[in-house]
Amino acid sequence: MRRGTRYGALLGPLLAGGATPALVTRAARGLGLPERGRYAVVVLGTPVPDAAVVKGPDADGSRWWWGAAEGSPGEVGGSPGAAEAREGGREVAVVLLGPAGPGRAAARLRELGAGPGGVSPVVGSLAQLGAARRLAGTALLTCEPGSREIVRLDERLPAALLVSRPELSTRLLAEVFGPLLTLVPAERSLLVETLEAWLECGGSVGRAAARLGCHRNTVFNRLRRLERLTARSLSRPRELVDLVLALDVLRLSSAPP
Repeated sequence: MRRGTRYGALLGPLLAGGATPALVTRAARGLGLPERGRYAVVVLGTPVPDAAVVKGPDADGSRWWWGAAEGSPGEVGGSPGAAEAREGGREVAVVLLGPAGPGRAAARLRELGAGPGGVSPVVGSLAQLGAARRLAGTALLTCEPGSREIVRLDERLPAALLVSRPELSTRLLAEVFGPLLTLVPAERSLLVETLEAWLECGGSVGRAAARLGCHRNTVFNRLRRLERLTARSLSRPRELVDLVLALDVLRLSSAPP
């Protein structure tokens, strides 16, 4: 059912940030939302699935409004309580959260096959939606290229710091993984895959070997080689942090490892 541009006009200034108190009050009345409440913002990198634009509250009581941020295309439509629009090709939603919180909002989008997408931390009022939208957009940037991930910013804070300062991320990658990046792609991928498996297995060489389908000595030798190439030790916490952050930069790069 087409609803015109009214809902986009109300949501846009809130999502852009800096709305005056009078505008916040007018938007709250027009949208039927409380000025204060538990809100999150979702930013999707692909078109929102039709099933996500629902009538009435979700099963957990959360309510969704899909709407345009300031400066995005203005056409708005959908079911009551929902407005479709795009922010530079991205879909933006305001969620009045139910008891299950933002985790349930993220899970719902995954169930619908949406993504990639970022979910902001919880904010306490409509006046804070602009900041929440920016944080949700940052969370989206931490999704691996080509993935369908739905991620919450609070689960990706180190990676969010990296994508927020791309010039430092590039420097970190070159400083930590520079010698590794000079290897032929197959050789480089093998070492990166081994490091990822070792990290995901909690630093257990045996479990990493089982996951990779090789002997534990093979894993051990690959990790020692990686330490030599990067001049960093996996047993030294600060140096391990360097390796983990560089791995995140590599993961978020459009280039394969």
